[in-house]
Amino acid sequence: MRKKAICFGEVLWDVFPDKARIGGAPLNVASRLSASGIKTGLITKIGDDEKGKEILKYLMENKINTGHVAIDKRYPTGMVNVTLSKSRSATYEINYPSAWDKIEFQENMIKAVEEADAFIFGSLVCRDEISKNTLFKLLPVSPFKIFDLNLRPPHYQPEVLKELMQIADFIKFNDEELYEIARLLNSPYHSLEQNLMFVSVQTNTYKICVTKGSHGAVLLIDGKLYYNSGFLINVKDTVGAGDSFLASLVAKLLKNEDPQKAINYSCAVGALVAGEEGANPVLKDEKIENFIDPGKRNNLP
Repeated sequence: MRKKAICFGEVLWDVFPDKARIGGAPLNVASRLSASGIKTGLITKIGDDEKGKEILKYLMENKINTGHVAIDKRYPTGMVNVTLSKSRSATYEINYPSAWDKIEFQENMIKAVEEADAFIFGSLVCRDEISKNTLFKLLPVSPFKIFDLNLRPPHYQPEVLKELMQIADFIKFNDEELYEIARLLNSPYHSLEQNLMFVSVQTNTYKICVTKGSHGAVLLIDGKLYYNSGFLINVKDTVGAGDSFLASLVAKLLKNEDPQKAINYSCAVGALVAGEEGANPVLKDEKIENFIDPGKRNNLP
């Protein structure tokens, strides 16, 4: 049976100096999950404006269920000003309030979350009490809760992060976020692995993934660590690379694929996204598999 996933949270436009692109971590994850063959829906809110209509069109074109995408007549579709450093890493200025801050609870959301094999959410959506309260009403009914920390100062509260980590079945960090959370939990350790295991114990979460930028990722599954050291690529921008990594990993794990193969595949997807402009480039399976296998690198299209 085809696996199902529901993503919850922000949809918006990433505004670069030269153009604007559709984004938001939950939307990016949903887009890659759908492309990976997972039946995917999105719970969010857009403004009653042209930018919102363009997002709605994008979701439908990418076969993402829009049944829980509400339209807000008061607040606009989200906008984020993106600045790229010399290394092409991104920093964000996130407009508030936006429509996705006001995701109001609806009873029919319960069934969608109950029936999903994975419910994926982040920390940013909790910056406003309305969306936060909706999230906390949905979490208890999810059979598998995936928390994607997306720490964007000043848009998070340590106590909320702690509560969400305790609730989650799977947590995804980048390496900087892992160290920040480890300090928050008073970790006495220095190495990434020690802090990963410390956070796992402190939060009672035994499935954790930590991305390390160009140096790949480490995945903890029920006491065992799996590593990928990353792939060399000419980075154009890092926007959405972590989201595509997470979506690819979730898709592989939902299909019960070997964790090592899953993390190898996901790191390749993340690298390829970083090698393209925008958060959601189209990536064919053949290109991904060729990229993973060094013997086939010369055959890349």
